Amino acid sequence: MDIKELLDKMSLKEKLYQLEQFDSNVILYDKNMPVTGPITKLELDEKYVFETGSLVNSFGAKRTIEIQKNFLEHSKNKIPVVIMQDVVRGYRTLYPINLGLSCSFDMELCEKCAAMAAKEASIDGVHMTLAPMLDVSRDARWGRVMETSGEDTYLTCEIAKATTRGFKGDGKSYGLGVGCKHMAGYGAPESGKDYNLSDMSEVTLRETYLPPYKASIDEGALLVMAGQQTLNGIPCVLNPHLMKDILRDEWGFDGIVISDYNCLASTVDHGYCENHKQAVELAMKTEVNMEMATSCIVKYGEELVNEGKVTIEQIDKAVLRILKVKEKLGLFENPYRYANPEEAEKILGCKEHRELARIASEESAVLLKNNGILPFGKDVKNVALIGPLANEKQIVGSWWCAYDKDETVTVYDGIKNLLPNAEITYAQGCDLALDATDLSKIEEAVTLAMKADVVILCVGEDMRDSGESKSKAFLELSFAQKELIKRVTEVNKNTAMVLFTGRPLVLTEENQIASAILNVFFPGTEGGNAIANLLFGNSVPCGKLTMSFPHNVGQCPVYYNHFYTGNYRTDDTKRQLFKSCYIDGPNKPLYPFGYGLSYTEFEYSDHKISNNTMTENGKIIASVKVKNTGKYKAKEIVQMYIQDLFGSVVRPVKELRGFKKIELLPNEEKTVEFEITKDTLAFVGADLKRKAEKGKFRIFIGKDSEIASFGEFELI
Repeated sequence: MDIKELLDKMSLKEKLYQLEQFDSNVILYDKNMPVTGPITKLELDEKYVFETGSLVNSFGAKRTIEIQKNFLEHSKNKIPVVIMQDVVRGYRTLYPINLGLSCSFDMELCEKCAAMAAKEASIDGVHMTLAPMLDVSRDARWGRVMETSGEDTYLTCEIAKATTRGFKGDGKSYGLGVGCKHMAGYGAPESGKDYNLSDMSEVTLRETYLPPYKASIDEGALLVMAGQQTLNGIPCVLNPHLMKDILRDEWGFDGIVISDYNCLASTVDHGYCENHKQAVELAMKTEVNMEMATSCIVKYGEELVNEGKVTIEQIDKAVLRILKVKEKLGLFENPYRYANPEEAEKILGCKEHRELARIASEESAVLLKNNGILPFGKDVKNVALIGPLANEKQIVGSWWCAYDKDETVTVYDGIKNLLPNAEITYAQGCDLALDATDLSKIEEAVTLAMKADVVILCVGEDMRDSGESKSKAFLELSFAQKELIKRVTEVNKNTAMVLFTGRPLVLTEENQIASAILNVFFPGTEGGNAIANLLFGNSVPCGKLTMSFPHNVGQCPVYYNHFYTGNYRTDDTKRQLFKSCYIDGPNKPLYPFGYGLSYTEFEYSDHKISNNTMTENGKIIASVKVKNTGKYKAKEIVQMYIQDLFGSVVRPVKELRGFKKIELLPNEEKTVEFEITKDTLAFVGADLKRKAEKGKFRIFIGKDSEIASFGEFELI
């Protein structure tokens, strides 16, 4: 296909429609093409609707094939439409929410999960995913933290690379085009409110929030979605510094830039554009190529060209990028790509994929507390399942595509599957709603708890309280759930609290009274089976938190890699005047980044650095011995942090710069090594250039972000 020749044949109107993306329900593929409903609302021209560049939300291979046939039949230039979808955390088979999966610190697993999602989605007719979501986030009040990989840039970059590879595939079998989002700073909204402004220095933008997008692009992402918020006073979608200077000119990105849902039109709501026509004018100058969900471009494009405010060259450049992506996806050669209704019936939700989802759920769970009651013995006679999420299918969590909710394995199902001969009793205990105050169901739960050998207490968030537009001012469990936890734990100390959540919660009270807390986030399709395996010792928890859990909401945003201040409080247990601290609480979180317990114990010893000095082109090997001193074969995530003691800009107290996941038998010991080079030490300095600066560095290797340093070295 000669893309340039095709472009030359297109009319201006046809080109403008290529720059639009609509919901598939807007495009009616009946041959009579009745112009009703959404088409009328968007004021689309019946003659040109089948020149539209992209559609979202088309589920099912059969429907996608029908849509594509109609596009090819009615499009004058026979240009295939590209079907995009937010394949955020699986397609039919769902693995844990992204925040949960990131706690596995397992890049091979992340890649496999993305590949599994891509296989299911592509065989069902999807061409491109609007994922991965790469917003670094440090404020648990923001609902979309569930879609992120947490508070650390280094880890998010590693997951960005792994996930992008998984989605893409090897080019020989099932795979998706990759569209990373939401560039940039969307994960840092003021006061944690979704769509709120983000305001930060250029150093912070480049050091913390931009690297994950660059990592995904370097792995082959074909599309970048602009964020919905203003960044330093300018809407991201119209921010020339962000979208043109950095993305296009610095990084050389030549793929599609798409607005987020309605965010081109919302620039008027921001008070940045006077009207939608001006928004289109600025979008073309900013080299935004595609508009999602609104029709501003086709409404005002011709008028702007006629007025000389937008040039044909700008339009052609945008269309050419879209056509090139379609060519890279092979749509001109095979418009239906991998869509296959018969194969979809066999592949979607298959046993192999569910097994991977179960493993991912087990690897992602984080044991927050254990007074020795876990794991429970599989010889228990009576198990009480209590709580509003104990027999609830919504533990799968939000963000799904073709998912069938009825396929969810509940905790009740999982325990029954694992312990078919045990007596399983169940009581809801209370409602799940945030404002639930009815305590009338608690007595039944208490009665069951008193009679049970062990209690599994399933509490947490309603899945509908996490995600887009789900910001919270309070992070505690509801009053009713708190009362349920108190009453049940009072009568049975063999109670394990299983926490379902899309974000870090304030668990200060629960941490004091619960014997064990297992945080499983929203674990996906196989959640119940995974939880049963974890609670009864078939699997040992190994996840580590990728987002700090605060003592109270007033600490937010709270994160491990903060900066020292001129008056930094070193003793977090004392009230001190003229220090950077709270007078009524700690600075440190309840559970820090990298934290997570196991059923066994790991001993760290013999920390070493191969040299105390390093030249610019040299390297240092840092090592530690890790021994499993407990009873269970288990995995440990060994973490390396670096602190740059002095720099051209102030540096964090420590930064994750390496991690390795190892598995040890009881009494087994391994030496874990990390290589340190100048790239390990590089950061964005005062001159906005990324480089390693000469000077002294501290090194930390251990089980979480609160470990002490064991040595120093100098870059000379």
